[in-house]
Amino acid sequence: MFQGSMVAIVTPFNGEGQFDEQKYRQLIEFQIENGTDVIVPCGTTGESATLDYKEHDRVIQVCIEQVNKRVPVIAGTGSNSTAEAIELSQHSKEMGADGVLLVSPYYNKPSQEGLYQHYKALAESVALPQVLYNVPGRTGMNMTAETTIRLAAFDNIVAIKEASGNVTQASEILAEAGDKIDVLSGDDFLTLPLMAVGAKGVISVSANVAPKQVKAMVAAAAEGRWDDARKMHLEMLALHQAMFIESNPVPVKTAASLMGKCGADVRLPLVPMQPASLEKLKTVLKKYKLI
Repeated sequence: MFQGSMVAIVTPFNGEGQFDEQKYRQLIEFQIENGTDVIVPCGTTGESATLDYKEHDRVIQVCIEQVNKRVPVIAGTGSNSTAEAIELSQHSKEMGADGVLLVSPYYNKPSQEGLYQHYKALAESVALPQVLYNVPGRTGMNMTAETTIRLAAFDNIVAIKEASGNVTQASEILAEAGDKIDVLSGDDFLTLPLMAVGAKGVISVSANVAPKQVKAMVAAAAEGRWDDARKMHLEMLALHQAMFIESNPVPVKTAASLMGKCGADVRLPLVPMQPASLEKLKTVLKKYKLI
């Protein structure tokens, strides 16, 4: 259902730390003009963890308004509270989102049965296509392939964003339930390997600054032009790695600022990029002619 180059879009703030709607609308236009297939607001890269409830809703609303049905919008509505995730998801449906992205509950560290019951409750409560999001480095636990395969039985659970870094785990999901659930890469540097085993695309950080390049690589892989895709993957590897020299979204937001796209402001406990990292980032951006 959702495939191709999908951007986990940043949430720009102004100098007073408030949501910068004008810059956000411009970022969305930049993505659509450069071929991005899906916009994903309020993910990790969108700093959902430090948006209050009203801000979270407003960011999603502005995204839906600006996109205006030109491409799908998958709203980040996950939470470590099942009830809150349901509420956010239902409101996103009312606002017109095409789907929701649901990060695994963080901090609670539920069992695999707890994860299953969490997502089961969401699937039964919200009549909207749902994308599971497994990111152990952020949540403190891995959702196993077995749990994902169980959840694939729900018709409205349509995909999983796999950011476990484990190609074998993604392969197991595809081998057992590839006809029921799509796998999407959650790591730019693993998009090509995952697409080689059957993934349908990426929810990308790097696409914030290089949307045309990410789209070109994903399209090449989807069309079976593997030599072209491999060449582009290797060419972009240093850029993908640079996006994680500090905690996401600090590097990508700093890069977007250096490109004149939006401010670099992040919210505490995130802080501006450290000087040594900033110099490394500038070197990489110059290499790719982004600044």
